[in-house]
Order: sequence, then structure tokens, then C-alpha cells
Amino acid sequence: MGRCFPMSTKELAMETIRSLPDGASWRQIEERIHFMAAVESAREEVKGGKVTPHKEVRDPLSSWISE
Repeated sequence: MGRCFPMSTKELAMETIRSLPDGASWRQIEERIHFMAAVESAREEVKGGKVTPHKEVRDPLSSWISE
């Protein structure tokens, strides 16, 4: 996958399937494709600035854990 430009969704799906073992089940293929779709969705959110800074999550979380 040593490419310098982004793959299309179809190319990413095909590369994902190619990377699985030959004996992969339909279930394994489905799970891997679902995982890759979630990763791509998260990457788009990050690119769009739809993220919460670590400090904003860490501070309230630490108070919840200590209670």
C-alpha cells in the first residue's frame, strides 16, 4: 500500500479483503470492512475538527474515577 495519494473507498475495501487470509469467512470479511469503515469515518471527523481535546476529556474523567 505504499501510495502517496488516498485510495477510493472501493480500492480500500478491495485492499482490505486482499490482506485477509485466503480462508477468511464472510463474517471475518464483514467485520474487517466494518472496522475499516469506522476508522475512515473517525479520520474524516478528525480532519473536520470534530474532536474533543485530550485535556477536556481527561479532567472530568479523572474526577469520575476518583469518586
